[in-house]
Amino acid sequence: WWLALIVFAMPAGAAVESPRPAERPVVPPSMNAHYLDADVQQWRSIFESSGREVFDRRFQVVSALDLRPGMRVADVGAGTGLYSMLFARAVGSSGKVYAVDISPSFIASIEARAAEFRVNNLVGIVNSERSTELPPGSVDLVFLADTYHHFAYPRSMLRSIHTALVPGGVLAIVDFRRQPGFSSPWVMGHVRASRDEVIEEVQAAGFAYLDEPVKLRTNYFLRFRKLGE
Repeated sequence: WWLALIVFAMPAGAAVESPRPAERPVVPPSMNAHYLDADVQQWRSIFESSGREVFDRRFQVVSALDLRPGMRVADVGAGTGLYSMLFARAVGSSGKVYAVDISPSFIASIEARAAEFRVNNLVGIVNSERSTELPPGSVDLVFLADTYHHFAYPRSMLRSIHTALVPGGVLAIVDFRRQPGFSSPWVMGHVRASRDEVIEEVQAAGFAYLDEPVKLRTNYFLRFRKLGE
């Protein structure tokens, strides 16, 4: 009788909203599993070494972001904290940096690194595969370095990023070029989407493409602006 009461109480002609279809993962679980209990020293020797483009050109990338004192920045997929630490210096004591990663060991290491260097404007966040866990309207810039291709649920993550950004906030993505005949076999097998496909996905999530402020070789560097609310 409860069902009959609900049906009777609905206004005539009222539409029943269909539930949002569940988002299926687009990368295998194994891609991210080995980061959950990461050996930080091992990954630091990989992530922060000459020959990795996002390490070699880190200062150019940071400079192109035009960070200013007082800004709030989220480094999503922060890893060993290479960019998080650079951002903390750029935004100064009046700003704030959120180092976001699914790996508790990475976040613990970043927080210890910040304490060692007396960086007091950095906050670590252990997030989920579907959410950044950032509060709504909490950041001016979200930065992803070699992270987008690890998103198992890109629609959910982009929705979370969109919510976390202030109106007009910026999303910056650095990721591997997936280009047949140019990219390595490892990239072709590891990275699911090309540069153009990433642009399409991000635009569909409520962002406008801005520019490619630094031309990289094996990576691309894209900036988008949040649209609407």
